Amino acid sequence: MDRAAFTERELDIRSVLWRTGSGTVSEVRESLDGAPGYTTVLKMLQILEEKGAVRHVEEGRAYRYLPVVQPDAAGGPALRRILDKFFHGSAETMLARLVSATDLSADDLARMRRLLDDAAARAESEEEGS
Repeated sequence: MDRAAFTERELDIRSVLWRTGSGTVSEVRESLDGAPGYTTVLKMLQILEEKGAVRHVEEGRAYRYLPVVQPDAAGGPALRRILDKFFHGSAETMLARLVSATDLSADDLARMRRLLDDAAARAESEEEGS
């Protein structure tokens, strides 16, 4: 897949397709905020197809567009770009900003702590194995 960055609208369209599983131009258009024009959505889907993010199948006279990459797989590279671009590669700085800039519940924080503890244990075992 082309690693070209996605625009906000392209991400919106990908989100619609991830949520619904697939969609025609009209279906995607109806799910988007701001009522973009039919040809605008069509062009965006064509661009996403060129980037390798979606594919289409014929459905009567229309095309049905499907996501090629699921959100979990797409999230890693996107998160890496955010980490590099906004936090100069520092996961600690990004985590500090997340914790201070969002309203996290005690449950959210406990789950995050478990994730960090698990990651630390994995890192320690990898260091011991080296």
